[in-house]
Amino acid sequence: MDWFAARMAAATTSSSASRQFQSPVKCVAIGGGTGLATLLRGLKRHVIDDGIRLPGQCIESLTAVVTVTDDGGSSGRLREEFQMLPPGDIRNCLVALSEDERLFARLFQYRFPGQGSVRGHSFGNLFLAALTGITGDFVEAIRLCSEVLAIKGRIVPSTTADVTLVAELDDGFIVRGESKISAAGGRIQSVALDPPDCNPLPETLASIAEADLITLGPGSLFTSVIPNLLVTGMTEAIAASNALKVYICNLMTQPGETTDFSIADHVATLLEALAPATLDAVIVNHGRISAAARARYRLEGSRPLTGRSAIRRLNGPPPTARVAADKFLVFDRHRIPVVTANLVEETEVVRHAPDKLARVVLEVYARRLPSSQRKPNLRLVAR
Repeated sequence: MDWFAARMAAATTSSSASRQFQSPVKCVAIGGGTGLATLLRGLKRHVIDDGIRLPGQCIESLTAVVTVTDDGGSSGRLREEFQMLPPGDIRNCLVALSEDERLFARLFQYRFPGQGSVRGHSFGNLFLAALTGITGDFVEAIRLCSEVLAIKGRIVPSTTADVTLVAELDDGFIVRGESKISAAGGRIQSVALDPPDCNPLPETLASIAEADLITLGPGSLFTSVIPNLLVTGMTEAIAASNALKVYICNLMTQPGETTDFSIADHVATLLEALAPATLDAVIVNHGRISAAARARYRLEGSRPLTGRSAIRRLNGPPPTARVAADKFLVFDRHRIPVVTANLVEETEVVRHAPDKLARVVLEVYARRLPSSQRKPNLRLVAR
């Protein structure tokens, strides 16, 4: 039985005193792509609604910080034609946090067919583009869309600057543009924003400062998660926050981006981008992915990342979180607890199960150490 399942089984037999209401959490989720939307879809079910609270760990406020480097597909076309920020990842998060994911969500995700000028555009992208044109402010357009969809939370772009993601490959070759990076085929050495002097919104920094819990991922490591950390002042704000910092590892490696990466490689790369901040826990799937799905992904150059991959087992309790796990990633003299659970949801693709993932994230927070007892932030180097 995995750690989370054991905790849940124990919870069902615990006394009524242990099931009392817990203080609600202020959560900031950082990322992009479908991974962030998946997490938000699960977390929204724990947001306090009209003052009504359920037993267990509830969320007082939920802020999504979303990357804005997409330059492909509908987002790329709108970005180039209207000189606006790419709306696609924002749209996915709006739909994920919407009160009713049926009619409005289907409308926002509707993609126009045919051969005309709107071919391939989603209605939600065009709606955001229209509101941006009317208001002259992309952030205001997001706010108005949030009201239309009655979302449970707040969505902010990581920056309002027009930035391009630039990658340096291990052979020294430079690739400009998010959509071209994964297609380049080389191992990514580093990524940067151009221009580099881009600033976050004041409300983003305020949310991070007030947060109890900050999550990073799941999502493409180099093109969805790390770009947010390259915005001026973001890593310093995260380091200064007393929040519990949790990385949610992907289920699979990503061809052209994290090919042949282990879990330790993912964490080491993130820590390098996150410095001077660090991590208090890593969440990893150890649920079974079907043989058919593994074979299908193998043809694309992708393989599963599981709790048995590149994790060192050590004796003794973890130093940064009260989790009943015996797995740790070791960086320098620091141990980061790794929490494993069955998080898989298989359809045509392999994705995190939103509800399972949200429950594990909140359980990790509920079992945390007080901030005064956690290790100070360190720059960590993989051994």
